[in-house]
Amino acid sequence: MSNLTVLSSYARMTKPENLPPAILFNCSETCLTIYDAFPKAIFHFLVLPRIRPPLSVSNLTDLRSLLKCERKTARAILQDLSDEADGVKKMIREEMLSRYGFQWRIWVGFHPAPSMEHLHLHVISSDLCSPKLKTKKHYNSFHPKLGFFLHMSDVLSWFDADPSYFEMMSKLKKNDYEPLLKEDLTCYKCGRAARNMPILKEHLQEEWDGERRREKARIAKKSASLQDREVSGQPSSSPSQGQADEEQSSTTLSV
Repeated sequence: MSNLTVLSSYARMTKPENLPPAILFNCSETCLTIYDAFPKAIFHFLVLPRIRPPLSVSNLTDLRSLLKCERKTARAILQDLSDEADGVKKMIREEMLSRYGFQWRIWVGFHPAPSMEHLHLHVISSDLCSPKLKTKKHYNSFHPKLGFFLHMSDVLSWFDADPSYFEMMSKLKKNDYEPLLKEDLTCYKCGRAARNMPILKEHLQEEWDGERRREKARIAKKSASLQDREVSGQPSSSPSQGQADEEQSSTTLSV
């Protein structure tokens, strides 16, 4: 089995739950979620649609193949993937809190010119700190603003746009996207240019370490403030305010 077709072989399986736990994270009637074998961030999963009638292997080769199908069918497949990704994001957030004490952004999207056969949705944390992130192509393929990484929310919005816009976007011509992988290296957070990948990787690590320190300091300050209120007998924030704070945090941390 080649690396090019391994995802398709998983999607064909009638019992994907038999996959090793080092590969399979979760499976449902419509999708299966696996750990990316070469994660480009601290958290990196792939969500695959299972091959089921009326769709064939060729219909699910990549996003371009799926968008050639009847629009209602294509949208239903994408919604199944999106729903599955929501569950993965919830797990990632819980693990972020457990392991690191704070949450940070999670991206969900496709590559228009993927390196492996069979449609797969990336669910990846925004740190981009990983030994497997080695080349300019790796980094630029996940840069959230460059244009090669197609956010799920944007892809779903094509279905509600003018038909001519959907037709234009769904072509996903490789010649339009592959040059983006050769763009100069810049930090997606601050725009700082980097001469090479080692310099960029060091900068990305510094960015994430800084974010981690700031978030931990913010949480500690909030905890100390609540303790001071309890000691002084002052009431804490109202339930509605607390709920608003939680919703604001959730909105800020998710993409």
